[in-house]
Amino acid sequence: MAHKDKVQKTNAMRELERGGVAYTALTFEEPEVSGTSDLGVQIANMLGYDPERGFKTLVCVTPHGGHVVCCIPSPAELDLKRAAAAAGEKSLSLMHVRDLEPTTGYVRGGCSPVGMKKRFPTLIDETAQLFDTIYISGGRRGLTLEVAPEPLAEFVGATFADICREGE
Repeated sequence: MAHKDKVQKTNAMRELERGGVAYTALTFEEPEVSGTSDLGVQIANMLGYDPERGFKTLVCVTPHGGHVVCCIPSPAELDLKRAAAAAGEKSLSLMHVRDLEPTTGYVRGGCSPVGMKKRFPTLIDETAQLFDTIYISGGRRGLTLEVAPEPLAEFVGATFADICREGE
């Protein structure tokens, strides 16, 4: 069951507060799943919001070792070619999970576009603009943050772009 009382603050929450970006924190028990492809959809169903409003954070690597953060709806798949074009890169590849925590400070399933060790170029799928609020990871497993997409994008310096595969 989701609640918003006495949540231990994460880097993401502290950063949003410092930036004056309003959010609501929701905690939940992680669902038991064998794979992670539908985890975001399961969380949305548990918390009672449209899965299209839940955004997962994926970190990509550029050909020269740089990084680009991509936020896409939980049920969608990232189109690496579209994301590369939107980021002004020749190509992108998904970061290996073993490199996630050393690079961002976050673990798989708890990666937030806010409060990473370093600020990286960030893309948010343009569908986020269809909603008053979206849900992103709060910086640890079992925590999601409801936040308005425009202030979030402004705060992290993100660009809205069409970065999902067609038909998703």
